Amino acid sequence: MTNRERALAILRYQNYDRLPIVHFGFWGETIDKWVKEGHISPEMGKDVYDGSPNECAIVAKLGFDFNWNNCISGNNDIYPLFEREVLEKREDGTEVVRNIYGVIELEKPGVESIPSEIGHTLVDRASWEKEFLPRLQFTQDRLDLSLFAKYTDDSNRDVPLALHAGSLFGKIRDWVGVENISYMYIDDEDLYTEIIDTVGDLAYQCAKAALESGAKFDYAHYWEDICFKNGPLVVPDVFAEKVGPHYKRINSLINSYGIDIISLDCDGMIDSLIPIWLENGVNTMFPIEVGTWNANIKPWREKYGKQIRGVGGMNKTVFARDYAAIDAEIERLKALVALGGYIPCPDHRIAPDAKWENVQYYCDKMHRVFG
Repeated sequence: MTNRERALAILRYQNYDRLPIVHFGFWGETIDKWVKEGHISPEMGKDVYDGSPNECAIVAKLGFDFNWNNCISGNNDIYPLFEREVLEKREDGTEVVRNIYGVIELEKPGVESIPSEIGHTLVDRASWEKEFLPRLQFTQDRLDLSLFAKYTDDSNRDVPLALHAGSLFGKIRDWVGVENISYMYIDDEDLYTEIIDTVGDLAYQCAKAALESGAKFDYAHYWEDICFKNGPLVVPDVFAEKVGPHYKRINSLINSYGIDIISLDCDGMIDSLIPIWLENGVNTMFPIEVGTWNANIKPWREKYGKQIRGVGGMNKTVFARDYAAIDAEIERLKALVALGGYIPCPDHRIAPDAKWENVQYYCDKMHRVFG
């Protein structure tokens, strides 16, 4: 079997010959560290992103089979993006910057973490209609048809390919900010609804054009990231009312092309949103962050049955520890794999504290245990 066939068989509760060893990419700082330590060459450490030739070379050296986040799509983001603009330079080297999504951030020299948000371009109806609504209209140039043409023949495909179906709320949260989008539902519900409907329709049109291109997709995938360690950043009932219908519309279209696995990337404690996603056609949760709340697929399977699948749920923090910690984590995963419909994967991108030899050990032992 190919890795593609294995992954799809597992998520369809069918027989398979062995478990594919799956990952979710690396932080840039992780690659930089491994270059400095001599595990990979400086040349191999350049242009490392999901599915890139250098990432594939690193993955092969470590022992993974493939990156789950193997997606192509039309451009369902704001288009064109804003030009990055430095609004203020401070004496300590900090810069106040408007980024490509119109968010005003504080960028501190030497700091690699997510910058602090201090303002937003999208603040009311006037800014929506002037700056964002024109950037969220569907046009055919949002699709690179030459890219899609490369995927019309899937006869020799080893790795599953996803249609990235967009982000129906997470991107809006990015543009507006958590606090502002929360107030907007109360202060201007019409605008709140219009923004969601516009984004949802654009995602639908991009998905439709991609499917009509003739490219053959193995699954579909969304990105949201709208939860934190204690739950969602949006009221579930509001999410169900405003966003749910857009999932249903897009997923019905995707299903009509024979695609039955629909995956969604959301970090944090997602439990209260799972029934909304399931009801509207999303059936595979990713990356199932273990976190402080110890997420795993078992209680979800007990509650929702075999309609729910999962990719993720492997506690990546063990990569910073030792072989004993990795052994214990693999032992924990055995019972989850036995449930079916589940593929272990590090529960986010592999972090800079990961030791190269630990990641290699994990891959080797996973092959031996689940091979």
